[in-house]
Order: sequence, then C-alpha cells, then structure tokens
Amino acid sequence: MTRTIRRCTISLAALSLFTFTAETRAAAPVTPPVSSAGMLTAVEGMTSTILQEKQSSFSGIAFRARLQPASLIKEVELMPTVEYWRNSNTAQPYDIHSSRTDATLGCDARYVFKEQGWQPYVGAGFGIHFLTSKVEAPSLGITNGGTSVIKGGLAALVGASFGLTGRLDNFLELKYHHIPEYRQLKINWGLSYRL
Repeated sequence: MTRTIRRCTISLAALSLFTFTAETRAAAPVTPPVSSAGMLTAVEGMTSTILQEKQSSFSGIAFRARLQPASLIKEVELMPTVEYWRNSNTAQPYDIHSSRTDATLGCDARYVFKEQGWQPYVGAGFGIHFLTSKVEAPSLGITNGGTSVIKGGLAALVGASFGLTGRLDNFLELKYHHIPEYRQLKINWGLSYRL
C-alpha cells in the first residue's frame, strides 16, 4: 500500500514538473492570466440587510464569484451570484403565520476604480427572482395559502472593497433590484477571497 502511494506521488510530481517546463517553453500568451486560477479571480460570501417594498427590513445571504475574461478590460469584472432571503412573521393571538422568500440567480458586471488602499466600484446586472409567499391563518379559514412567481429584474450596485490581508478583502455595497411590485434595496457586507 505504501509503495503504491509512493509511486503515485512520484508520478504526479514528474507530471507536474513536465507540465511546468512545457509551459515555460511555450510562447508567452498575448493576454496574461489575471490569477493562478485563470479568469476566476475571487469568491465572495456576504450578508444582506434587505428593505423590500411594503415590508420591514430583514436579513439574507449570498455567494458570488468574480470573473475577469481576457476579452474585457482589466477593470471590468463579471459576477455570477446566488442570493437568498426568507422573512417570516407570526401573529400569535390570531394564529396567523406568513413567510416570503426570494432565491435569486443573477449576473452583474462591475467597473473597479483602482485606488490606493481601497477600490470603489459601480455596476449593473440582471437577476431571475424565484419569489414565494405563504400564509396560514386557520382562524380565518386559510390553510396553506400562497403564491409563487418568477420575475426578472435589473440591478444596480455601488460599493467599495478594502484589503485585509494578502488574499482577503472585505467590502460594503449598496444594491438595488428593480422587480415590479417587489423592489428591493440591499445593504451588503461581505468577505472576498482572491485566488
């Protein structure tokens, strides 16, 4: 068993060395890669305070990647995003329970201004929102009532990123989702890990 592991390790090391020397002998690319991971430059996680039309504020979470295709200028990044929030309320004396959720798949493009110590940015995008509203009010004769709708909406964002360590940044962002009858303003805070 140990001999097999040793052979696999030596084989992988030889293959890595061969690949590295072949790459260094190859002609230099016209556009150098933006990170060791290729066009994927960072992954981000964030929390949100959401202000939705006709609702009080509540919290959500999101994850996104930052991509920098070689065909775009280096200040422009694409950010595919997955966002989710859930808001629930209970009126105990009346036995009324309601909840609203929004699961969003979106993609934003942003322009980053390179400044010393921090990086402000502006952007816009589009998202598909999977919205669900549920209500249970047995005392009113409503059991398991609800609606689900899928809506597309434009988004606009502005924010700034601040370096923490070599690869870790934090950011603060304001993002507006224009969804008819479900408009949302989000205050996002998150961490970014640069690859």
